[in-house]
Amino acid sequence: MVKEELIQRSPVRIFEKSIKGALNAGEIGVIAAPKGIGKTSVLVQIALDKLLQGEKVIHVSFTQHNNYVLAWYENIFDEFIQTRPVENLREVKDDLVKNRVLMHFNQAGMSGDQILRSLRALIDEGGFKARSLIIDGFDFSRDPCCDHLAKVKAFARELGLSVWYSWSVPEGAAYTDRNIPHIIGECSDLADVVIVLEPKPDHIALSVAKDRNNSAPEASTLRLDPRTLLILSS
Repeated sequence: MVKEELIQRSPVRIFEKSIKGALNAGEIGVIAAPKGIGKTSVLVQIALDKLLQGEKVIHVSFTQHNNYVLAWYENIFDEFIQTRPVENLREVKDDLVKNRVLMHFNQAGMSGDQILRSLRALIDEGGFKARSLIIDGFDFSRDPCCDHLAKVKAFARELGLSVWYSWSVPEGAAYTDRNIPHIIGECSDLADVVIVLEPKPDHIALSVAKDRNNSAPEASTLRLDPRTLLILSS
């Protein structure tokens, strides 16, 4: 299989259809779920899809060291190609690594503004012209979430980035009638897309709670395979 076919068969093609296309520059997407449900897996699949298309990606982690995040990339990629042999596999993997930067921050020791300055230095001064930013494990309870998201949205618009966040939802949390966790609150106005993961007996359901200005997103048939955590269509 050539890389172009790999892109077409990416689980993210199914995912993007459910939200009427990939995030645009300046847009923010949120993957919301309790801990350990599959948020990082979805973020890594989104990132890998961008990397396969030759785009540069910055993956920022606040909860795990880079070795842990790297293992996610290796495992998800290996699962995806397990039944789809890829021509020039070593070359494909080298391109993925070349176009990806993994960063680890201790949120307790850095302000949101300091984090954005570090990212700007990498993109502008370091010449790493990323188009996608993945932010995993950011603790929104530590900082005023609306203020933080507003700054990141302005930053993304200025630098032409699409941004995906994970958002940890406490067990037993309440949800709105649109299936948006109450913990996100008014900050959902700053998110263009909100995806909710919910564990079921034999799979993890993936539902679209918000899709830009669409007040009633179509019901999603997406799910995560409980073994591989790859995105599937029911």
